[in-house]
Amino acid sequence: MSTVNSTPQTVTFSGAGGITLVADEWNRGSAASADLPTVLMLHGGGQNRFSWKNTGQILADKGFHVVALDSRGHGDSDRAPGADYAVETLTADVMHVIDAIGRPVIVIGASMGGLTGILAAHRAGPEKVTRLVLVDVVPRFEKRGSARIRDFMFNHLHGFETLEQAADAVAAYLPHRKRPRSPEGLKKNLRLRDGRWYWHWDPAFMTKPGDDPQLRTEKFEQAAADLKIPVLLIRGKLSDVVSPEGVQHFLATVPHAEFVELSDAGHTAAGDDNDAFSDVVVEFVASRRNRY
Repeated sequence: MSTVNSTPQTVTFSGAGGITLVADEWNRGSAASADLPTVLMLHGGGQNRFSWKNTGQILADKGFHVVALDSRGHGDSDRAPGADYAVETLTADVMHVIDAIGRPVIVIGASMGGLTGILAAHRAGPEKVTRLVLVDVVPRFEKRGSARIRDFMFNHLHGFETLEQAADAVAAYLPHRKRPRSPEGLKKNLRLRDGRWYWHWDPAFMTKPGDDPQLRTEKFEQAAADLKIPVLLIRGKLSDVVSPEGVQHFLATVPHAEFVELSDAGHTAAGDDNDAFSDVVVEFVASRRNRY
């Protein structure tokens, strides 16, 4: 496998309805990535493309062509007209990006990005999406853990006076994660407006109309069960969003899926234990075995 020195470039894609989506891209047009898959990375709700910075760089340094996308309403991508953040629309955005990349991709999706990835892989077919990595997400996720995420997002819609306040909020939400020495890294996730720091996602994302949870779960499960590609489920052992029972149900629904649990990670597995997470991802995406 070739090793290259790569730094990401900021690029744009056109999503559904012409919305502009921003991404970081490594190794565009690189000869080193010609015989390796493209990896498309989809973050979770309330996050952005920088969630994948370390893993994206590791994959790029091994020669992969990597695209880490800001979903609509998140990061530097456009806010959705009419607050259209339905998963079907997010999936349509991903389909546009896959078509623009113009070669088969491996999709890695966390939480919201993983559910979107299931539908995108199902819709695109195995010729366009060749593998799927789900990061601490299954269709039957735990409502208590999901509610804790929503509470964290809702409670800080009005921003913070200082970066230290934001760091305190993150530390309280992720007590298992070692707190950084400086809160400066949060500037990737916050924007300063009128003297306050706000999370860099559209608040309307939290207030959009919902749909029938049971029908949504069944849609995701059916799409996952129909996949004819290798699937890897990664769970953080400390997660309150994906339970061991949820894992077993998913593996029974998608019997050809593989499963890895990271002992020192929670729901935000890629950031909680990035070295272990990246090792698992690299092994899966680099393997040339069919696995199915």
